[in-house]
Amino acid sequence: MRPKTYLTRRSFGAMLLASTAAACADPDADPDAQPAAEDFVEGYGPIEDAGYRLPGIPSEYLQGVNRRASGIYNGEQRGNTIDVDPFAKFLYHVREDGTTTRYPVGVGRAGKSIRGTATIRMKRKWPSWTPTANMLRTEPEVYGDLAAGIPGGLRSPLGARALYLYRGSRDTYYRIHGTNDLESIGNSGSAGCIRMFNQDIIHLFDQIDVPMRVHIRDEAESLRVDPENFERGIELPPKIIDAEELLGPEAVAADHPPVFDDA
Repeated sequence: MRPKTYLTRRSFGAMLLASTAAACADPDADPDAQPAAEDFVEGYGPIEDAGYRLPGIPSEYLQGVNRRASGIYNGEQRGNTIDVDPFAKFLYHVREDGTTTRYPVGVGRAGKSIRGTATIRMKRKWPSWTPTANMLRTEPEVYGDLAAGIPGGLRSPLGARALYLYRGSRDTYYRIHGTNDLESIGNSGSAGCIRMFNQDIIHLFDQIDVPMRVHIRDEAESLRVDPENFERGIELPPKIIDAEELLGPEAVAADHPPVFDDA
């Protein structure tokens, strides 16, 4: 019988997705020919979605454990749970059969992360975004010019998808969402929400139903379950990534309301 693969410690490295293949140079190639299209790590190439073209994720942001992988869950939570480790910067989609998909995430800076448990009660494609009153009050230099909010689309800091966290019937104003800030994945840098590569939040969004329980590990649990990755990453200063920086001015100039196939 084929042995099980566990998403934990050093054994995890053996089951990571393959890295981008390097192209070999052809000595007889035309020097004036156009270069070949960039290869991407599997699952992280360009995506056409709701009339938008999301670029692929450059491999420099997908080094080591900083990419999606699947295996047997080795944590402490029950099935049908999203288990978030803000210290190791991972999110696990835990299934009833004991398997999981692990995604790298970016989390809140010190003192700004959600704690405990919550429930995903709503999920949205290409969501709009408005900074909270607390964000405007505590970091006006970052969010002040954005007080009116940003509609769903390429400019939205929530990216291609968002999962909305509630406690009871109360919106916590924390989200699990996509991002244009590729550097933040695997690090601490947000105002408290849980960020994912757009390719990963689209993948997760399509796997789950609501309501779904969300558990956020505390320090002790993170140390028990994944001491090797405890406190990986660095703390980054707050920032909003201009979509033009990622996609180019022509793409953003053509921004439009999303067009959903299932509308």
